This record gives sequence, C-alpha cells and structure tokens, in this order.
Amino acid sequence: MTCEIDYSNHNSNRVTPNQIKELLDTAETQEAVFWDKEVVVSYKLSSGFTVLGRGACVDPANFNIEIGRKVAREQVENQLWQLEGYLLQNKLIGKL
Repeated sequence: MTCEIDYSNHNSNRVTPNQIKELLDTAETQEAVFWDKEVVVSYKLSSGFTVLGRGACVDPANFNIEIGRKVAREQVENQLWQLEGYLLQNKLIGKL
C-alpha cells in the first residue's frame, strides 16, 4: 500500500524524497556482478557511510544489469528512509 504525503507543509520534522534522492545522487558507487545473475551495488555516502543493495534473478539468461541496478537502488532508498528517520528522531529528542 502506498502512502501519499503532502510535502507542501515545509515542517523540518520529516525526511523527504528529495533528501533521499540527494544522498543517492551524490554517493560514490561500486558494483560487482556474481554468477552472471546478481549485481551488488555499494553506495558510499558523503559521510563515508556505506549502504548495500542487490538485484538478482534465478536464471542467468534473464539477468539484466539495468534492472538489477534499479532493484539495488530501491533497496538502498528503503534503508536510507529508515536511517534518516532514526537520525531525525534522535535530533528531535536532543540526542544529537
């Protein structure tokens, strides 16, 4: 289920899609292909923290590296939503 959020209210107490996109767009990446059917992509964020995503298929004949990269990026996006939310929560309670 997709949740639609109104980002027009510019309250700073939220993580936004643009923040996540900026983190990924400015990250360095390295990737490796394994067994002709899996791509693993490591994103090194500007802080030096790394996040890993992977895309794979069952049959190497079906492997498409572009789809694998897309799946890996989506996995990393999901991880970043959680990490950035955790960071924001700690800032809001004065722990950072």
